[in-house]
Amino acid sequence: MKKKILSVILCIIVLLLIGVTSAYAVNTSNNTNYINNEQNIVSNSNTVTTTTTADNEKQGENESSEENKEGLSNHDIGLLAAALATGLACIGAGIAVAMVASSAIGAISENPSLLGKTIIFAGLAEGIAIYGLIISIMILNKV
Repeated sequence: MKKKILSVILCIIVLLLIGVTSAYAVNTSNNTNYINNEQNIVSNSNTVTTTTTADNEKQGENESSEENKEGLSNHDIGLLAAALATGLACIGAGIAVAMVASSAIGAISENPSLLGKTIIFAGLAEGIAIYGLIISIMILNKV
């Protein structure tokens, strides 16, 4: 049963990653098409314009920034890493709390004096989510 749950969670994570990367790829290709169409409209206009060296330098900067838009940047990967750190830690904490809580309820029903000890174990299981949150904050500070 545990292996089945973990395999389902892993499949969901893989599908989400594929969806995020494909959505990002579609989004960047639409942006470059819009930029190319805008340049074609400007080049096809009948007005005569004069360009200065400052305009040429700006155009060179725009072309270099367009080249950097291909694929995932370091910032995007950092955000994805922070999201995965928090998400996977919360999923793990949820699984741990579910197991500890069900065992704790069974132990408390037999011996009510075990309440304090079982709360400690539940708190330790919830700490996993906090660790993931701390790691994601550290990643976001670097990005």
